[in-house]
Amino acid sequence: MDCVMIFLFGLCFWFSFSMGDYGFNTQNDFTEFTMTNGIKGKVRSRSPRQTSPFPRRETKPHVVEFSVKSTIISRYAFTAVSCTMVNRAVEAKDTIFQMQIPAAAFVSNFTMITGSRTYHSHVTWKKENNGERNISRIFGNGENGETGMETFKASATIPGRNKAVFLLMYEELLQRRLGLYENVISVRPQQLVGRLLVEVNIFENSGITSLEVLPFQNTKQNTKNVDMISPPPSTIINQTAKFANISFNPSVIIQAKIAQKGSFGDFVVRYDVKRELSIGDIQVLNGYFVHYFAPTDLPPLPKNVVFVIDSSASMVGTKIKQTKEAMFTILQDLRPDDYFNIIGFSSRIKVWQPDSMVKVTPNNIRDAKKFIHLLIPTGGTDVNGGIQTGANLLNKYLSKNGWHEKSVSLIIFLTDGRPTIGEIQSANILGNTKNAIKERFCMFCIGIGNDVDYNLLEKMSLENCGMVRRIKEDEDAAAQLKGFYDEIGTPLLSDIRISYPPDSVQYVTQNMFFNYFNGSEIIVAGKLVNQSSDTLHVEIKASNNNKYVVLEADVKIDGTGQNEITGSEVLGENPEYRNHVERLWGYLTFKELLTSWHKTDSIRKKEEIMNKARKLALVYNFVTPFTLLEVKDLEFQADLPKEEATSFSTEGIGQKLLNLQGKKASNDRHDSCLDHVDAFLSIHLEHILTVLCCEFSPIHIVTGDHKYVFEI
Repeated sequence: MDCVMIFLFGLCFWFSFSMGDYGFNTQNDFTEFTMTNGIKGKVRSRSPRQTSPFPRRETKPHVVEFSVKSTIISRYAFTAVSCTMVNRAVEAKDTIFQMQIPAAAFVSNFTMITGSRTYHSHVTWKKENNGERNISRIFGNGENGETGMETFKASATIPGRNKAVFLLMYEELLQRRLGLYENVISVRPQQLVGRLLVEVNIFENSGITSLEVLPFQNTKQNTKNVDMISPPPSTIINQTAKFANISFNPSVIIQAKIAQKGSFGDFVVRYDVKRELSIGDIQVLNGYFVHYFAPTDLPPLPKNVVFVIDSSASMVGTKIKQTKEAMFTILQDLRPDDYFNIIGFSSRIKVWQPDSMVKVTPNNIRDAKKFIHLLIPTGGTDVNGGIQTGANLLNKYLSKNGWHEKSVSLIIFLTDGRPTIGEIQSANILGNTKNAIKERFCMFCIGIGNDVDYNLLEKMSLENCGMVRRIKEDEDAAAQLKGFYDEIGTPLLSDIRISYPPDSVQYVTQNMFFNYFNGSEIIVAGKLVNQSSDTLHVEIKASNNNKYVVLEADVKIDGTGQNEITGSEVLGENPEYRNHVERLWGYLTFKELLTSWHKTDSIRKKEEIMNKARKLALVYNFVTPFTLLEVKDLEFQADLPKEEATSFSTEGIGQKLLNLQGKKASNDRHDSCLDHVDAFLSIHLEHILTVLCCEFSPIHIVTGDHKYVFEI
């Protein structure tokens, strides 16, 4: 009898469990799983037979599709991102679309579709603070700590039982480092996604010589032996002589094996191109040209390098340990013709060999390692004192041994914090550094961790012909430090001057460079005066050790479309792809204006540069530090039908982005008579008022009943 009662009780319990709702939202979990596996139809849900004593789990908008498509044409990358979210709740829900993009990239379009309403954007001039809350710009440090990335955010309200589609497009000129171009795509939907696609298309008329896809990169992954690891699962690579297609389209099961929470990391593609002519590669399209110059097989120049290393108390632990480890390796890579010295700075300045530069010998390398090993983190941070000491060492050496025709001189400055001892005002430190260096040599800055004054390092390197790099504070910091040194450790040329006949070109970007390092690339762009000309004369002058190098050539060109790439459906999605050389010119020109704005101390000059930069950004629809993204609420959907706006498909995303793009430049700019860059820009911008604002701040835009927040 007892057994029968137990059996009946168990049967009743099982029946009530299968028919009722015990508060764990099992049906909702089933619906989420079904939706993420690509079923578009509705799933019939049960009504609970009784009120659950347990609180229901809040249903948040769910990402059902995440697609990124990057199209690279002659090193210039157009990247389109599409994210579809579904709100299965009856009531409206707030959501945030977030995407990490390379710090060097410019957003060129953003469109948002919620329910039956389309919000599309256009770039406008940044106005004075309008009372909205400011959010600081993220400099090279995304929320997950990746270097060289910034975060774009948009918040929206999705109506109940509806969808939102976020479309983002950004552009970037890929930089060549250590002999490879690198395209980085952040894949972090923060959940498993039913339809996840990453696609990279590479078009290089010069020809592709090497191609590799790395495993997903993130903060905790050590990449020292990355060459021995295969690409992510479900990655397919197709390659011809001048074209490559890489796609990553994993199932939910494979996604779960890679990252259960959907934060996969950075999808990284590296490649290089074929180089034949010593003069470089010149490409011409629609009256604009771009000149790529990356010589090889040259003997390295001797270098004079001073390492200025932070040894303050904040460097204790991982930072100083990884710095020492990297320095031991770097010292071994110095060449016999090099001269060097080491400075440790904290509350005191410690110089390894006072008042002299030391030739590289086995004994000197051994003694230098001892000096580094004995550096103990203590005291404050005298940034100004360390830099001044290093600059004085180099200046004395150069005054005694002659100028830099025979060698390249560098200061490599490393710190993890902000100035706390001695001179602590950034403006004074910048002025003192500039006066001490006087354009005689270059300064390269490294910032370790999240507490570093990155703005100070960035401006200091810009003003002194160097560059800056942020290094993560983790177990891989030593490899990152060594990698940065490798980029600048082998100078091949100095005092490079690239010239073209003045009556043949105009609006040429920077054409004089202090140094050229092995594995990098020099890029010059401009506009042809005579598009019917069939040749362009190029002259390159540079120094290599005791030799003065002169390269000259008449390059055959076709001013209307020598380098137009045809025969690809991918390029047909967006006409802007066929205008990549001009957009590359606009990208480079704006970057140089931004650098000039940073370097000048004149308020009048800053305003003049800022106005030109703003106008240029508006012509090419670039979201920059001097512009902002405005969103307009369209009451109708003329460009994108409702059934497309609410569907799950993002096929043809490039064309959709183009159709929904905001303000664009008119097509008559090619025929305009342009006297200078300002004139080139003003013909498109007569209706826009100049409002000066120098802050790197995002905006809050309120349209109707919704608030949208954008962070750039």
